[in-house]
Amino acid sequence: MRINLLFALGMLFLFSCTTSKELTYFSDLPETTEYSENITNNKEPKIQPDDLLSITISSLNPEANALFNKGVMLSAGNAGAAGTSKDEEGYLVDSNGFIELPVLGKVKVGGLTKQEAKAMLVKNLNNYLKEPSVYIRYMNFRVTVVGEVKNPATFTIPSEKINVLEALGLAGDMTAYGIRDNVLLIREENGVRKAARLNLKSKALLSSPYFYLQQNDVVYVEPNKVRTIQATTNTRNITLLFSLISVTTLIVSRLL
Repeated sequence: MRINLLFALGMLFLFSCTTSKELTYFSDLPETTEYSENITNNKEPKIQPDDLLSITISSLNPEANALFNKGVMLSAGNAGAAGTSKDEEGYLVDSNGFIELPVLGKVKVGGLTKQEAKAMLVKNLNNYLKEPSVYIRYMNFRVTVVGEVKNPATFTIPSEKINVLEALGLAGDMTAYGIRDNVLLIREENGVRKAARLNLKSKALLSSPYFYLQQNDVVYVEPNKVRTIQATTNTRNITLLFSLISVTTLIVSRLL
């Protein structure tokens, strides 16, 4: 019985033991000194096909503004007031990067940042409006976090700015079974699907071009070996295994 108890405790320890170092983020950061670095990787996302944009246009002529806005009536000086109308509609970027605006017609915004798209539209609107102003925001800026996290889901980001740690926080953080030094990030950009591996235990992540997420990024936290074993071995097999081990141990103990 003593041998059986020791063996069972050993198996329990094997399947449940996870060191604190394995659960620590940025474990290579100095513990007693201050660490700082210049932020160079916070680049504005570029507009991609299938993005849904809210675009509102205003000028010094309220009557003319109505011609350039879809479902939103703006008066002079109200640029940036998107979302104030319940009838607000978005502009879907097509597969070639174009949207179709009232009066202006088809305009290519794919591959541009919001600031670049705004400057381009203002330039075009100068031919029609007096002192035009343009406000653009994403209506579907989302990131998805799946795998070994407490609350896997797709999250809409109103601020249009989020880093990988904040995304994990929205998902309730990793479970103890998540691999922290090999997190997979999937990104679609300029018609290309990319995959990158992130090491959340290294301070190098802070300067990574993937630290800040872009719209529609997917973060996948892989399970460690313990979780894999648990997922691929059903309860019946585990019970049978321990029964065989117990019988074998009992026989060996009697022979000794």
